[in-house]
Amino acid sequence: MNRNLLHKVSDAIAGVAVAFRTQRSFRIQVGIAAALPVVLAWLRPPPVFWALCLAMAMLVLAAELFNTALEKLADHLHPEDHPAIGAVKDCSAGAVLLVCAGAGLVGLLTLVVVLTE
Repeated sequence: MNRNLLHKVSDAIAGVAVAFRTQRSFRIQVGIAAALPVVLAWLRPPPVFWALCLAMAMLVLAAELFNTALEKLADHLHPEDHPAIGAVKDCSAGAVLLVCAGAGLVGLLTLVVVLTE
């Protein structure tokens, strides 16, 4: 089906809303991402660190959306416990963990740069 851009954007927003309603970790990450511009304005790092921090925040949210989608699909297709499904879900959660670790490192580096200026 060839849908117009407005419908596609509407579907994407609906997906974000589903994750926000159903995933506590996504709500926490959205809260952190929303607070990030305030913290960056207070710290006043160089513009490149603004870009890095905001990009990492969006990557964390995107990774969480992919994780949520994969978990919902796996649970729908195979609701019973199964080692292979568990491994898939664990790998997906691991991907979110790695992106969050990268975001944390960028945040730490930003603090080091600001505090040593």
